[in-house]
Order: sequence, then structure tokens, then C-alpha cells
Amino acid sequence: MSIHHTPAAQRENSPTRAAMASMAGGTLEYYDNYIYALAAALVFGHVFFPTEAGGVATLASMATFAVSYAARPLGAVLLGHVGDRFGRKRVLVTILVLMGTCTFLVGCLPAYSTIGVWAPVLLVTLRILQGISVGGETAAATVLTIEVAPPHRRAFFTSWSPNGIVGGFVLATLVFIPVSALPDERLYSWGWRIPFLLSALVTAAGFIIRAKLAESEAFVEAREENTLVKVPVLEVFRSHWGAVLRVVLCSLAFAIDTVIKVFALSFATTEYGIAESTMLWVLIVSHLGALVTQPLIASLADRVGRKPVFIAGNLGCAATLFAYFASIQARSTPLLFITGFCSVTLAYAAINATYPSFFAEMFHLRVRQTGMALGIQIGLIAAGFAPSVYLALTADDPKNWLPVAIISAVIAVAAALSAVTAKETAFTPLDQLGEPIAHTPAPDTAARPRTGTPS
Repeated sequence: MSIHHTPAAQRENSPTRAAMASMAGGTLEYYDNYIYALAAALVFGHVFFPTEAGGVATLASMATFAVSYAARPLGAVLLGHVGDRFGRKRVLVTILVLMGTCTFLVGCLPAYSTIGVWAPVLLVTLRILQGISVGGETAAATVLTIEVAPPHRRAFFTSWSPNGIVGGFVLATLVFIPVSALPDERLYSWGWRIPFLLSALVTAAGFIIRAKLAESEAFVEAREENTLVKVPVLEVFRSHWGAVLRVVLCSLAFAIDTVIKVFALSFATTEYGIAESTMLWVLIVSHLGALVTQPLIASLADRVGRKPVFIAGNLGCAATLFAYFASIQARSTPLLFITGFCSVTLAYAAINATYPSFFAEMFHLRVRQTGMALGIQIGLIAAGFAPSVYLALTADDPKNWLPVAIISAVIAVAAALSAVTAKETAFTPLDQLGEPIAHTPAPDTAARPRTGTPS
């Protein structure tokens, strides 16, 4: 496939512009996602469920966080279809508006004490819509960036999408720290709503940035040559099912992220009495460090390959999680910062920095967004339900973190072993990525002469 460059197109589709748009949108998406995660861990059990439920309310609150992960594969299919058939930019703008609207509405919901059972029902409904939105975010941002990035720097430019995710978490946590310091009466009545209502400002900023994007030239040419497939999800399972399965298994690694950010936060503050502000600052500092280390690690992946970096990150997480939980048990603030740095800024950053390019490069352009999104979101179901499962595992002995650390380590090793089976694609040209697929003309061009024969 030849690509004809024009100065205007090059300006619109520069890798820097695409990477920054990915980061800006990712920041919004995951600011919204993480303020929900923080609120689920610290507030929602008191606001949206009966106060007499006690620990069951906390478990139910964690479940509302998890339910969006079940909706994400649906978002991957719907938004992936639009992205692979009609364009990545259209999906990126739609995602932004949907997530921002749902988050703002969460901040407007009445409490259980006001409308009873309708409070959690409405909360879950909005959470499901958030899940559909997030289901297409990372894949859409990654594939647009990877299709305009220089061949030898694809990991570096696509790493700015997870940098946006990290930035969203840092922003959400910074906003939540003063809110969580409010007296309980104010926190549970109106204080928790502030971060959700502020999402309107982040949505507006992200919309302005993404509206200026253009489609990648590779996608535009495929559309003009009528080589796009009619139903991407069917084509993914027909010709790329192995890649989808591999991405699903590698995506189990994301359960580590939710264990650190959601379960460990609730565990440390509830069972060991560590101040919420202390735990939030540990997370902020370690994630600020990741904003620096992730692009550097991605540059390394451009030199040595995706596989060794991704595998090393998983094995590093398997080891450092034990140290992180041990520092919680010791109630040692210095150890918390040190082990948080090792777990998040180094080990998990290696996973975060490489998975966008590693996963996207497994798929052909014509099904790249659908395949990547579907694989990630199916795998992420485990991540979404991990905090709830771990709470159940520790129900008999709430202070015993060892089962959680062991299962998390097993998950990380499983993700690493799955990566071993993948091809190394760091040095493969863009137009040779993914398995070959049959040419299927678009519906409105079926009468034109066909240049390909379905296999």
C-alpha cells in the first residue's frame, strides 16, 4: 500500500499531535474512571447503600466499580466497528462526550437516603455507560497514533496514551485528597460530588484537542481503495482469533493496577488504619514518576523489542507486590513510598509503556481497533472484579494480604508466559503487521470491479 503525503496532511497527522491528543483524551477518560474508583473505595458504600449494611456495603460499592468492566467488551465491539469502518477520530470524539456526560451525571445523583434503591440502580446504569466509553478509548487512540508514527518510534509515541491514563489518575487523586479530608458529614453529603462535577471542564478541554485531529493517511487510503471489511468483529474472529486470545491473556496483567489503586487503598485505610491522605500521596508520587519512566521504557522497547520489556514488567510486579503489602502491614510510610516506586514507577510502568504498541501490532490495519479493544477489554474483566474477589478472599481474616499477593503474582506470571508466545513486531513495517485478511468491499462500492478474492 503506497501512501502519498501532502504537507497539510503531515501537519494534521504528525505523530506528536496524535500522541498529545491521545494523552489529553486519556487523561479525561481515566480522570473520570479513577475518581469513580476512589469514590467506590472510600465513599460510595456510605452514600449509595444502606448504612446498616456495613462491610457488605463496601463490597457492593466495589462491585459497582467492577460492573463497567463487564460492559467494556460491548464498547470494544461497537466503537471498534465504527473506528475500523468509518474512522478513528469519530470514535475518539464520541468516547470523550459519553464519558464526560456520564461522570457529570454521577455527581448529580441523589443518595440512598433520598431515593432508596434507585440510587444504586442509577449509579450502576451510568457506570455501564462509562464502561462502554472506556471500552474503545485506548485502542482508538493507539491505532491512530501508531499509523502515523515513525517505524522506529512506534512504542514511544503510543506510550503517551497510557501516560494520559496515568495523568488522569494523578489529577483525580490530587482533586480527591482535599475532598477526602472533609468531615464525614460534608464528604458524604456534597464533598464527594465536586470531582465528578469538575469533569465538565476536563471534557471541554479534551474535546477541543481531539476535534482538530485528522484520520491517518493509511486508513484514508484503505477506505478510498475499498479494502475495509464490512463487519470487523467477524473478521477478527475469523483471521485474528489467536491474536485476540493472546491479548486477553496478556491483559490479565492489568489486574495488578486495580489491586494497587483500589484494593490496597481500601485495605490499608480500613484494616491497618493508614491515613487516606498518606496512601493517596504514595500513589501520586509513584504515578508522577511513571509519567517520566514510561516514555523512556517505551524508547527502550523500540530498541530491544516489545516482548522482553513487557515480560520483565510482569515478573517485576509479581515480586514487588509482596513488598508493597508488607510495607502496608508494617505501617511504614518510607517503605510505602519505596515499594510504591518499585511497583508502579518501574515494574508496572514497563507493562504500561509497551502494551499499546505490542497489542496493536498484532493486528492488520482493517481490524486493528476492534481486535485490540476486544482483547484488552475481555482481559480487563478480571481486573475490574479483582478488588471484589480479593475482599471476599480476605473476609475471614481481613488483615491477611498473602492470598491477594500470591494470586496477583500468578496472574502476572501468566501474562508474561502469554507474551512469550507472541511474535516480536518492533521491527516489522506498518503495512506488514497482522495476519493477511480477505478483501471485502464496502457496501456502497459492491458494484465496482473487485480486485481481491475472498479466501
